[in-house]
Amino acid sequence: MTLKFDKALSIVALSVLGALSGAQAAPVYEIVNIENFDLKGTLTDTRNGYAMAVNATNELAGIAKGTKKLTVEDIQGGIIDVEDGIAPAAKIEYSIFKPIVANNFTFTAEENDATAPWNLHFLSISGSVEPSKQDATSINSVDSYFYDINDAGIKVGSYSGVEKKRTYVGDLTTQDFWYFRDFELRGVAVNNGVEVPLLPPYTTYVRAANAASNIAETTVELGGVSVAAAINSSNLVVGYASTALASFSADRINTCIDAALAAGAVNPTPIDICVQSQQYPINNTRNVQYQTRAYVWQLDATTATGTELPLGLTPPEGSTLVYTAQGLGVNTAGTVVGRSHVFRNDNQNLLYSDAAYWTRNDVGNYQYSWVKMADEVFNSIAYDINDSGLLVGSYSQYIQGYARNKFFYFDINNPEAGITTPDDFKVGLSDLSSKPKDINNKGQVVGHIETTFDKDKPRPKAGFLFDMNTKEFSNLNSLLTCDSQGYAKDASGNWLRNKINIADGSGAALSYETDIQVVEANSINEDGTIVGTAFIRKPQYQIDSAGNLILGTNGQPLFALDGNGNPVTSYLPRMVVLKPTTSGAICDLTTTVIEENYERKGAASFAWLFALPLLWLRRRSKK
Repeated sequence: MTLKFDKALSIVALSVLGALSGAQAAPVYEIVNIENFDLKGTLTDTRNGYAMAVNATNELAGIAKGTKKLTVEDIQGGIIDVEDGIAPAAKIEYSIFKPIVANNFTFTAEENDATAPWNLHFLSISGSVEPSKQDATSINSVDSYFYDINDAGIKVGSYSGVEKKRTYVGDLTTQDFWYFRDFELRGVAVNNGVEVPLLPPYTTYVRAANAASNIAETTVELGGVSVAAAINSSNLVVGYASTALASFSADRINTCIDAALAAGAVNPTPIDICVQSQQYPINNTRNVQYQTRAYVWQLDATTATGTELPLGLTPPEGSTLVYTAQGLGVNTAGTVVGRSHVFRNDNQNLLYSDAAYWTRNDVGNYQYSWVKMADEVFNSIAYDINDSGLLVGSYSQYIQGYARNKFFYFDINNPEAGITTPDDFKVGLSDLSSKPKDINNKGQVVGHIETTFDKDKPRPKAGFLFDMNTKEFSNLNSLLTCDSQGYAKDASGNWLRNKINIADGSGAALSYETDIQVVEANSINEDGTIVGTAFIRKPQYQIDSAGNLILGTNGQPLFALDGNGNPVTSYLPRMVVLKPTTSGAICDLTTTVIEENYERKGAASFAWLFALPLLWLRRRSKK
């Protein structure tokens, strides 16, 4: 059975899907970026890799996160790059008194790479430095992110400003500089090596003069915020951008201005430095926050023309709340999907952030539409839409006493039908949280879903494939060939997990089995190629309280040990590419259940896309 809030999908949409693809069994998939039982899954000297989008020519765009800090010279004079190697002392900290160190890097990969399929290539944005080429004189300060790529190979995402320094003046005897940047996050499109900034409409704060208070007009460059989330074949980029400063944030900026210009102030902090300190997150909250709207940019060769999309409500006169909308997906026709604040059923007492879509009329203007939600839903979001008008998203509500997210689909050509929640691994509404991330024109949807029913501890996740034609919902790991799960054939032709044998600084031997688990699927093209994130098993090493590797008598690092004194392993996120195959069979061997904290390490590649607006949503009201 399929759960619905109202009716079923329109006959028009279903007939289109039926013509595109007949009912058939789920495809067999193989992971194609495997090399020597390891994944070519992140940039050199980075810890985690995430594939975000793939186009029709099998070119992908991705993000690498976390610079490795732990290396050691081996007895032959070479360098061992320790997996999961980051010292606690090397974690990123936000401070105007410390240099700005980037932790996120953009890359591309393609099936038809000149050297080898799916090699990762760092792509510099705004002069950012490749992680493996950083040294004491060239530390990267620019964070960069890719979220989508179209069939012409144009990548879109966002990046931060370059670090700037100002000579410090104050009481700290060991401080030489203040550190700041012109903006925190700005949308970008990269077209054949040409970077096109996607500017927000609001970047500058102006405090008006007040003669009675002896206040002169003051202008402060804040930088604003913009993010490019998706691009279609017509080079229409969708995302979101700052359109005004939140009222309580204006109070913060005014405090910086007053302190810097105060008569008789001794060594006042410059305005731009004070503003930078307010821009940084403190306890997951930013003091400089913006009114944010869904936005589109029409991209030309070297320029982009931006258009603000309507909010899902008209703010009451005098309201000081922060209202937010985001564009997150777009189809060929230019229909945009995402989310927006809305008064449900025009009731101003029912303010929610809900899934939305925007359609263009004959003269090119956009019209907002709400994806209707039931009263028990406390928020919802739309991620993508295909050319048939089928939108996919998720909603949040309590199920069996716990807040869960559930995947839904919706036909914008028949909005009266309402949203539909498909069955996943059981008939009826399960309490497994699920989120879709992409839908192609064949009605294939990919995303991630929880895989266990534990109530009070983090649940493992897996990438899923849902076919709207057959209503078949599959864990992607159950569609893989055996060699894509870390198995190898022995001399007798039997499938066994590949064994890895290594030794540490004490001479202790560690033998563990290769294990690959797909934990999220972010994009699927028309050929069925899927990209996302997989966990792969790696050894852990001991570090001291200062974050340095603990070495054994032979100069090699020591394994981390469990309570029984045995070496332990962990699972690390890596980019993964899955392609349908006709030459292999689905592996019928039992797969490993990963007992890891997925909230800490996995299925997090979209976190940056939503982080800032979610912070704003948590803090909507001030005086």
